[in-house]
Amino acid sequence: MGEGEFGIDAATMANIAKQVKRVVDDGVEVAIVVGGGNIWRGEAAEGRGMDRATADYAGMLATMINALVLQDALEKEGVVTRSQSAIAVQAVAEPYIRRRAIRHLEKGRAVIFAAGTGNPYMTTDTAAALRAIEINANVLLMAKNKVDGVYDSDPLTNAGAKKYVQLSYRDALNMRLEVMDSTALSLCMDNHLPIRVFDVQAPNSIERVIAGEPVGTLVHGGE
Repeated sequence: MGEGEFGIDAATMANIAKQVKRVVDDGVEVAIVVGGGNIWRGEAAEGRGMDRATADYAGMLATMINALVLQDALEKEGVVTRSQSAIAVQAVAEPYIRRRAIRHLEKGRAVIFAAGTGNPYMTTDTAAALRAIEINANVLLMAKNKVDGVYDSDPLTNAGAKKYVQLSYRDALNMRLEVMDSTALSLCMDNHLPIRVFDVQAPNSIERVIAGEPVGTLVHGGE
């Protein structure tokens, strides 16, 4: 969304694509899970009386729009990209097939995972954790909007909010910190997948995180 309240900001999309291009050129295998909150929010629709499952399926279609726009931006930068969807939309994206996704990554292609897990009541946080585990990712990068890590309260409304540099999975769960939803966090904990939470709007943030700089907050098991 960039600075907007809705939709897709071209400059923000281009910035993400340029950073992904540079890290892919460095030999990093990059898979991306896109959300759809800039277009549609299932929980808000449910609050207005819409059936929750139907609202969630509409949200999956919103993620498909974002995936196609990001794919186009990446291809304009010269990144060979494949979008895979958890629901059948074969006219515009491949179906999600784990082994095919891994093969794309081995060939140096960026892979975009759309439509969440393909199931209602499951967030794209859960999809990100699940896909990362399935493709044997080294780390899950959690891109936030204007929040540079995990805090004990909302830093956008509380100037005295405390930022955590490192955090254990259990502390994040027990303190109910807004890292990601509890299902996704539990998946990461059970499979020892570290999470790096960072501000995607910060300059060169994706590149800095992948380069190993201590950006944002690291959530891990202490190992």
